[in-house]
This record gives sequence, structure tokens and C-alpha cells, in this order.
Amino acid sequence: MIWNVVMYSSSMVFLCLFSFSCLLSFLMMIFLDFSYYIEWEIVTLNSSSLEMTFILDWMSMLFLSFVSFISAMVLFYSGGYMAGDNNMDRFIYLVLGFVGSMVFLIVSPNLVSILLGWDGLGLVSYILVVYYQNEKSAGAGMLTALSNRVGDVAILISIALMFDMGGWGFIFYNDSEWMSEISGLVVLVILAGMTKSAQIPFSAWLPAAMAAPTPVSALVHSSTLVTAGVYLLIRFSPALIGWGQSILFILGGLTMFMAGLGANFETDLKKIIALSTLSQLGVMMYILSMGYHKLAFFHLLTHALFKALLFMCAGSLIHGVGGTQDIRAMGGLIHVMPLSVTSMNLANLALCGAPFLAGFYSKDLILEVAFSSLLNEVCFWLLVTATGLTVCYTFRLIYYTVSGDYNLASLSCTSDEDKIMTWPMISLGLGAVAGGAFLSWLVFPSPWMICLPWWLKLLALMVSLVGGLVGYILNMMVESYRLVSLSNYSVVVFAGSMWFMPFLSTYGVSNFVLKISQSYHQSGDSGWLEFYGAQGAYKSFEVSSGYIQLAQDNSVKFYMVMYVLWLILVSVVLF
Repeated sequence: MIWNVVMYSSSMVFLCLFSFSCLLSFLMMIFLDFSYYIEWEIVTLNSSSLEMTFILDWMSMLFLSFVSFISAMVLFYSGGYMAGDNNMDRFIYLVLGFVGSMVFLIVSPNLVSILLGWDGLGLVSYILVVYYQNEKSAGAGMLTALSNRVGDVAILISIALMFDMGGWGFIFYNDSEWMSEISGLVVLVILAGMTKSAQIPFSAWLPAAMAAPTPVSALVHSSTLVTAGVYLLIRFSPALIGWGQSILFILGGLTMFMAGLGANFETDLKKIIALSTLSQLGVMMYILSMGYHKLAFFHLLTHALFKALLFMCAGSLIHGVGGTQDIRAMGGLIHVMPLSVTSMNLANLALCGAPFLAGFYSKDLILEVAFSSLLNEVCFWLLVTATGLTVCYTFRLIYYTVSGDYNLASLSCTSDEDKIMTWPMISLGLGAVAGGAFLSWLVFPSPWMICLPWWLKLLALMVSLVGGLVGYILNMMVESYRLVSLSNYSVVVFAGSMWFMPFLSTYGVSNFVLKISQSYHQSGDSGWLEFYGAQGAYKSFEVSSGYIQLAQDNSVKFYMVMYVLWLILVSVVLF
């Protein structure tokens, strides 16, 4: 127990100090305009050298600072949330392994070294998803692992394709002229980023990964696993041109619309927040495919602050109401958990882009940049509708958890007394309030002046107001809302099940793969391959070894038969 406390406290202190040092390094690098590129050559093969490389620039230092700070807050929060767990030391080791893999991925400008952090994230995420060791967690972990393996294979093929370039340091070949010489490389990198960031059609694993403990969800959905794909594509952004960029643009827009629509029909608290993460990842991919990689990185950082806070508040609410995650079993929590509910509303408003909170500075800028670009009608209204749906499901969540009817049991011990869980929420709450302004001054030292017609300037605000009113008022009319839902049951099931993507990703793929594997097993492994392969060789060896054994027994009968056969053969040949 003493060892657990020492490791727990020393890990938090180290991560906080590391975050502060990375922040200081970022300030020096961005103001003095310099960066470090460290290279260690391991082996050279046919003019291709394998090096261990690290890049320390303003982008990697700022991201490292955020990852370390949020990880320290998550570890602090875990001391209260996981207090009754018997394997607390194992949990801390896994979280530190998760953070270490992400750090390795952030500072690697080399595809080979990126693969180490990439696979480390996939392995540790699987172990954390199956942490509670039940059937649901096992299925969610397998879906997470297999979905991410598609991206791992894409990275491996990209490494093989980059062999012709003489090295794997993509930062030196990261432009359209070099990348266009290798057909399919950019598409493979986009595929890897889409799997790790759960874009369509790989979106099913993200809500399923909610089987992990809530502190892990706060870390995964804010600054580590799901942001790895976006970060990789930000590094590859100069090469994102052509039809690969168009595919990313379309799928990013569909992902944010699909996730926003599905969250309005979901009742699991953690899955609603997971779908909001999926929606914001779609926003990042959307603006990244338009060529604004700094803006995508800016939204990634601001999103990390309020999303970690949102998951921590959700964990506090789940603890307070006795372990249930169904929002219909909550309600009226503002009277019994004021601090958690206030922090949750703050994070929700930042998610909606409320003025002067963290999400406002990045989300409003993304919308205005998109409105001033050459968008067609479909993409324009897809972005506007997704923005309204975000506010809609946010106010629906506020109604069910905060201001609705008190639906808990008559004897419920619900309070904010656990200081270990509330202190990290206060720290991240300050970041959700002031982080956006702080980052906007640093990342964009020269302010952007975007001139739009007045109706486009007010469109984001009007859509947010309409979405909030619909999300709140529609759920207040519970009976009529249920009747409408029942009368359009098939539409509700389609929209609420992420367009049947979890079904297609599990039963659809497994049935198709199992039928192919069964036919291969019957006709191949247990059929012709068995007849001409192992069993055939065994039979022929058995027969021939029997003849050899008979010859070695010095039997008179055997030699007489062989002598007669020899005479017959000679007579046939001669006559």
C-alpha cells in the first residue's frame, strides 16, 4: 500500500513538472522561432538508413504539455474514483504506459518510430478496455483492437512504400511533389488516421471503448488515443491534396453529423460524451482537409481541456448516483452535487462554443473559415446542422441530469465531498474558461479578420440557440416526444444506432469473414491441402518406411520375391 501511494504521488509530481517544462520550452521555441531535430542512426541497408529520430518544435512541446497536465489530473482523479480497486498499481502502470506511448508518437517524425508509439497505444487501450474483465468489456476490447489493426497495417505498408525514398523521416519528404511519386502512400496515411480517430466507417469502436474505467475515458477522449490520428494527419498536412483530401473532407463531415444525430437518441451518459468526442473529431478532420492544419491543432487542444473535464464530471455523477450511467435515472442533481454539476455545465457550454469559453475561440473560427471557403450546399448545411445537433444533445443532457425531475431513490447519499475527485475538476475548469484565449494568443499571434455577410456572422449563434431550445423543450414534453419516437421507431433506431455501424462492424464483418474462413477450412485446410500436404506426406512416408523396414528385416521371402520380379523384368526387356 505504501508503494502504491509513493508511485501514485511521484507520477503526478513528475507529470506536472514535465508539463511545466514543456510549456516553457514551447514559449521559447515559438518566440525565438527555433526547433531541435535529434537523430540516432541504428542500421543502414542498401542506402536506406534506419534512425531513431525526435523532433522538438513548438507543436510537439505544446501538445506534450497538455498531455502531461491532463494525465496528471487524471491520475489525481483516479485516486478517488478507483479507491476501492484491488489492482490500483496495475492501473497506474497502464496509464503511465499509455502516456509514454503518446509521448513517443508526438516527438517522432519517423514512420518506423511512430509505429512503436502507435502500437503501444493500441495495446494499452485494449488492456484498459478489458480492465473490468466481463463479457461486455471483452467484446468492446476486441472491437477496439481489430478496428485499430487496420490502421496499423496501413502504417506498415506505408513504411514499405517509403523504402524507395531512402529513409522514413517523412518530415523531409512531406510535400505534394515527393508524396505523389509513391502512389497510395497518402491514402494509406489517411486510412491510418481515420481508424485511430474513429471516422466513418471505423466509428463503432469509440462508444464501445466506454467499457474502460471513466478516468481512462477522460484521458483517451481528450488528448491521447483518439487524437493520435488527427495529430498524424496534421504532421502530413502538406501532402494532403487531391482526391484523398476530398475523401477525408466528406467522411469528416458525415462523421460529425452522424455522431451528433446519434447522441440525441442515446441514454448512456458516457456514450453521449463519447459521441460528442466523435463529432468534434469530425470537425477537426473537416477543417484539416480544407488545408487549415493549425486551426485543427488549435481545436484539438481546446477540446482536450473541456472534454477531460466533462468525463471527470460524468464520473463524479456516476459515483454519486450509485453507479448507473442511464441519464433517465438522474435528474435534479444541481441541489445535491453543485460543484460537479456546475463544472459539467461549464464543460458543456465550452463544447457548444459559448462566447469566451475555450471552445468558442476554436469552434467559431472554424465555422467562419468554413463559411468563407468554397463549400457546396450539401457540405455547408451538413456543417450547420452538425453544429445545431451538438447544442441540441448538450441541452438534452443538461435537462436529464441537472434540471429535470429528481429520479433517484428516496435514500441516496449523493454529494461532492470527495476532494480528490473535485480538485482536478476545478483545475480543468480554469482551463476550460481561460485556455482558449491563452492558446489563441500564442498559436495565432496575428489575429484573423474574417469578413462575412451579417447573416453568416450570426448563423452560428442562431443555429446554437435553435439547437439548445429544441434539445431542452423537446425533452420537457416527454410524453409527446415518446409518442413521436414510437410512431417513427425505425427512423429512431437507425439514427440512434450510428446508422447500424456497430452491427455492421461486428456481426456483418464477422459473418462474412467466418463464412469465407469456413469454406477455406473445409476445402483447403481440412481438404486438398490436408490430402496433399501433411496427411498425404504422412501416408506416403508410412508406406515407404514399411517397405524399408521389411527390407532391413533380412527376410528370405522378401529376397525371393524381389529376385523373381527382377527375372521377369529382365526377360521382358530382353525378349
